[in-house]
Amino acid sequence: MGHHHISEVKEEKFEFTGKSKGILALIFVVGLILTFVGINQIKSGDSHAEEAHTEEHAVEQHADEGAIPVHAVSMQDGHGDAHGEEAHEDGSHGEEAHAEESHAEAGHGDSHGEEHADASHHDPHYGTPETRIWANLLLNSYYFLLFAVAALFFIAVNYAANAGWATLLKRVMEAITSYLPIGIISLIAVLYFGKEHLYHWVYYLDQELMPGKAGFDPILDGKDWFLNKGWLLVGVPIILVIWFAFRTILVRLSHREDEEGGLTFFKKSITFSAAFLVIFAFSFSIMSWLVMMSIDPHWFSTIYSVYNFAIAFVTGLTVICFFTLYLKSKGYMEIVSDEVIHDIGKFMFAFSIFWAYIWLAQFLLIWYANIGEESIYYTVRLNEQFKPFFRTNIVMNFFLPFLILMMRNAKRNPKVLLVAGSIILLGHWLDLWLMIMPGRMGNAAHIGTLEIGMTLAFAGLFIFWVLNNLSKKNLYPKNHPYLLESANHDVGV
Repeated sequence: MGHHHISEVKEEKFEFTGKSKGILALIFVVGLILTFVGINQIKSGDSHAEEAHTEEHAVEQHADEGAIPVHAVSMQDGHGDAHGEEAHEDGSHGEEAHAEESHAEAGHGDSHGEEHADASHHDPHYGTPETRIWANLLLNSYYFLLFAVAALFFIAVNYAANAGWATLLKRVMEAITSYLPIGIISLIAVLYFGKEHLYHWVYYLDQELMPGKAGFDPILDGKDWFLNKGWLLVGVPIILVIWFAFRTILVRLSHREDEEGGLTFFKKSITFSAAFLVIFAFSFSIMSWLVMMSIDPHWFSTIYSVYNFAIAFVTGLTVICFFTLYLKSKGYMEIVSDEVIHDIGKFMFAFSIFWAYIWLAQFLLIWYANIGEESIYYTVRLNEQFKPFFRTNIVMNFFLPFLILMMRNAKRNPKVLLVAGSIILLGHWLDLWLMIMPGRMGNAAHIGTLEIGMTLAFAGLFIFWVLNNLSKKNLYPKNHPYLLESANHDVGV
């Protein structure tokens, strides 16, 4: 409202300068260096932990042989008298009896959930330095892939909804989707080479245990129709390739529309977008179940895929906003008005609330029902190791974006959007960290040099790839029928 009417949109091309390339290359290299430093740190730290574990195992073995009662070890260090040992043994028997009684009162559900939640602890890959490396690779491969997937989804939604306000941003969205091949290759490589480290069910199935054998898990055995290597190594890649095929079709139609004009390619884009949205709804659910939810294989949530979608969409919108603001700061896309920026800010604000709604819906139902195999997911994430991260996650992904973006002017202010968007992106990185690390690293999970370095490396590669793609085409879809509508967009307030 208040800007003059635009009747023509001139062609504009982004120049990806050598300085910008150098900065991004430096970020990538620094990220790689920090990654290798982090790997060396955790490997050297693991050697000390292994020595301590060996000593602890020796004490336990000695206790089992009857030389020192396990419960009396701490007392022997202090007093060592026979009377103290006997008293401690009596106390320990009392505690054991009380524990058994409490366990019986707790019911089958709780014991069932805890028993199977601890099953991954018998996995030789659980909590190892190699698993931490693979878990970080999974986190960043998945996280940056979500940006590209969300941008593709937003393109399709705008076509299917016949929306015109975001047309000026279409090339930005298409450039973000250009990361899809890199994201797909990196995720498939992580799944293929790191599957034993990332998924307890893969290790379990490799043992081929039959009913009645020690270690047999009826829950994992009952899920093997879905949790199997075929779905993981064939099903997931097929889904990702289908998404890439739709991306290729929509981008080609967009470019042909630029070259030839007319409504033919626009109408085809609507048809393919509608088909993609239907396929995406089912395929994204399957992909998120296999790649993320099966990290905790005994646990499940019926809205887990919606939760993952909320993460993808709010972060994807934020990335679209960031690239648009960057281009405007460099003197490009001046025709993109505050009204368009305002609408992106409204989407960021709205889907931060949507994420919180889904988060709360999942948490409250599990908390209220208090069924063992469900509540164990949050029990682990609310222990002393993860509780600070758990609380920070809620603050960064809901309270801060909500408070910062609540006012109208905040959604039109680039500096405020950058602050809020940075919190959103960091917060949802932490969100995914909490979804992955407790199930595979337990109390050995940390955020250190490895995590920072690997994320920087992926960020440098992602930004470089997107900006390089942006420099290849006109920044505006010049023959799109809604181009002038977007240029003259007015929110009406």
